[in-house]
Amino acid sequence: MANVIKTAVEAGSKEADPRFYIKITSDGPYLVYGNPPIDQEIIVPNDEGSSWVYRRGKHFESSGEPTALCRCGNSRNKPFCDGAHHHTDWDPTETNSKRPLLEDAEEFEGPTMVLTDNEEYCAFARFCDAYGRIWNLVQMAEDQETRDLVIHEANHCPAGRLIAWDKKTGKPYEPAFDPAIGIIEDPEIKVSGPIWVKGGIRIESADGTSYEIRNRVTLCRCGQSSNKPFCDGTHASMKFKDDTPLEKTDVEW
Repeated sequence: MANVIKTAVEAGSKEADPRFYIKITSDGPYLVYGNPPIDQEIIVPNDEGSSWVYRRGKHFESSGEPTALCRCGNSRNKPFCDGAHHHTDWDPTETNSKRPLLEDAEEFEGPTMVLTDNEEYCAFARFCDAYGRIWNLVQMAEDQETRDLVIHEANHCPAGRLIAWDKKTGKPYEPAFDPAIGIIEDPEIKVSGPIWVKGGIRIESADGTSYEIRNRVTLCRCGQSSNKPFCDGTHASMKFKDDTPLEKTDVEW
């Protein structure tokens, strides 16, 4: 019997139904299979101006399978691919090491919780900055209110860079997501963010191997990340905008 190579799954994550997966093409778009819902996820700040919740925005209808999502950043039909990568000066090379995220994560230990942080995956969503910053909060997390703040801020990190863990059980606090695709918009700093892959959707490299399956992943869509296929926050410094109108709904998380 042939050996079966099993894709690694991060602790606290659960692999989505196999019909859901994303194939990265060598010099073109992301091909999304399984028709997961695709919606704008708009970052909404709190009264202090720090990122605090997501508000569901425009729903993007996709017909047929696979759905091709822009990876080069220059499509005129974002978030969908329109073939612009064929005449765009960009480097599609996948540069991520494919090492499990937690292998290179730093640990911040508090009295009741541990925070893991792999800065290489920062998507610059800034939920970690609210109410004293998460790295300070975890050090003080003895009361339930502070613990809840740490969990909220870590769980809203779309990239999964930050994970909060219960010190006693050793288990992560991880939100339960159905397989879905979010198109992040960040009007507070006037930029469009990455593609947010939720719910353990497998991501297959152009070389046929799969990246570690994680509950929260952000894929670069500005075309300029140094950690492709993942977002590294470059969209913020380059002021990437996709110019799709924001259509806010009443759905918040």
